[in-house]
Amino acid sequence: MSEASAPLLKIENLDVHYGAIHALRGASFSIAQGEIVSLIGANGAGKTTTLRAVSGMLKPSAGKITYRGEDLAGKKPHQLVAKGLCHAPEGRGVFPNLTVLENLHLGAFLRRDTAAIHEDLEKGFGLFPRLRERAKQLAGTLSGGEQQMLAIARALMARPTLLLLDEPSLGLAPQITEAIFQIIEDINRAGMTILLVEQNAHLALGIAHHAHVLETGSVVQSGTGRELLKSPEIRRAYLGE
Repeated sequence: MSEASAPLLKIENLDVHYGAIHALRGASFSIAQGEIVSLIGANGAGKTTTLRAVSGMLKPSAGKITYRGEDLAGKKPHQLVAKGLCHAPEGRGVFPNLTVLENLHLGAFLRRDTAAIHEDLEKGFGLFPRLRERAKQLAGTLSGGEQQMLAIARALMARPTLLLLDEPSLGLAPQITEAIFQIIEDINRAGMTILLVEQNAHLALGIAHHAHVLETGSVVQSGTGRELLKSPEIRRAYLGE
């Protein structure tokens, strides 16, 4: 397989345990360059665990994660950030006692290209004008939607090739959620590959090139976002129809 056609990320037979709890059971899927891939499933299905394993925050008990053809076994989170793999975690994880601007600069902590960092700051403010208005404000005083914007913008400051997004709509009003998802699509159209975990299955499938359904740690159904949106089984289980 040529490098161009090889998947950007490949997960093979992944198992993860939290003590005696078997959180992921032989999960397998891949992501091509430039795709949005969504993971959907009930709470506790293993979606967040998958992202945490990919970003080096959890050590798998079995299986293999390959990124750009490289086995990620034993790699630390900061090493993966340096390789272009960034994680915007569930709950946003902003530094509440630092300003918006300081949070954004922390996203670029591994970089030394000052002019390009400034350029990316301006891009971030272009995507999220509210952050420019709040640049000197402490992140802890932002609304939930603004903190989510900051979490995404901070991850983009590392210039990732693959962006992992965990529950970007969590706790947000529908109008703010729509705005966030529009920006996720814009980022993707500009070339960013995205692995998205999202409780709102309708939104997640609506923007996904491909999607996978997780149940009790296993991938039980896969297809394009459009195919899964049309599936009667998915509509009953996750779309409330």
